Amino acid sequence: MAERDFSSKTLAGHILKGVLGFGSLIGAFALMPFVGLWSLLLLPLGVVALKGCPMCWTLGLIATISRGRLKRQCDDDGVCHLV
Repeated sequence: MAERDFSSKTLAGHILKGVLGFGSLIGAFALMPFVGLWSLLLLPLGVVALKGCPMCWTLGLIATISRGRLKRQCDDDGVCHLV
């Protein structure tokens, strides 16, 4: 089974995706009184920027921050530890 990796190459890039994603989701509803249902066109942009859901983006943020610092090491008996 393939593992899903929600992390980004850089922390700045991941934060930029978060600002774009959350900004689009909030803007879609905040702009509704001014531009009507046309503001809902921002929803797909927000969903794509957040890779499907806000929790996926959050997991990616944690993975991006910990990249290179935490590694899984498994012993011969099948027990794995974070190092």
